Amino acid sequence: MDESVLDFYDDLAEDYHLIFVDWYHAISWQGEVLSKFIHSKLASGSKEGASLLDCSCGIGTQAIGLANHGFLVTGTDISPQSIERAAIEAVSFGVEINFGVADFRSLEKDVSGVFDVVLSADNAIPHLLTDEDLHLAVSSMYSKVKNEGILIITIRDYDALVKEKPRATEPRIFENGKRIVFQVWDWSDDAKIYQINHFLLQEIHGQWITKHNRTRYRAIVREEFDQFLIKAGFTDIEWSMPSESGYYQPIVTARKKCNLS
Repeated sequence: MDESVLDFYDDLAEDYHLIFVDWYHAISWQGEVLSKFIHSKLASGSKEGASLLDCSCGIGTQAIGLANHGFLVTGTDISPQSIERAAIEAVSFGVEINFGVADFRSLEKDVSGVFDVVLSADNAIPHLLTDEDLHLAVSSMYSKVKNEGILIITIRDYDALVKEKPRATEPRIFENGKRIVFQVWDWSDDAKIYQINHFLLQEIHGQWITKHNRTRYRAIVREEFDQFLIKAGFTDIEWSMPSESGYYQPIVTARKKCNLS
């Protein structure tokens, strides 16, 4: 993970809600969809008041939504600015969440306890560009999952994207044309890494203000990511596409089995 990731999310924290048509509705919707999905995967004895670590929580989009659905949530993120805002937003929503700054490659030493669910949503894992960092992160997450607990990760559909290599996202136009959000993607020759240039344009008092942030991602396909999960010790790996889960990105789930030896 390069330094641009921390800068990207620190710089974006104040305006992150503006990438949604309605961030408050997104919290409610994602909380409902993910809660239903998680309960369908949890062992029956873990469903009431399940503990959950959102280890890339950002400003709290999923963490707040899931706390509203009865999960006992801890939220961590590499970005101090995002965590600071998430804590303020959780208070405004009336939910109790334990927040802290932590890199998901070092959760084993940075976060105490183990959880029924460890979650990383919104394509955070692909910020890890090397095999070494991916293995560190997945192994670190494994250490935080209870026996018979589950890991849940949502990422873009890179199986399709590496074939298409899109150069930009469709502009999303909000507030009657006064707010526009889009990304321009620059792919490496081998299509394994791409840089995004994220643009937020707003008309404020008759003048257009442009905010630009950039970061890089690894386009990791499903079969490749499965191998990192298996190497870390996870079993029962399943991919659920949006048509099945109702969520907007593919979701991979994996279980930590009891070691009876």
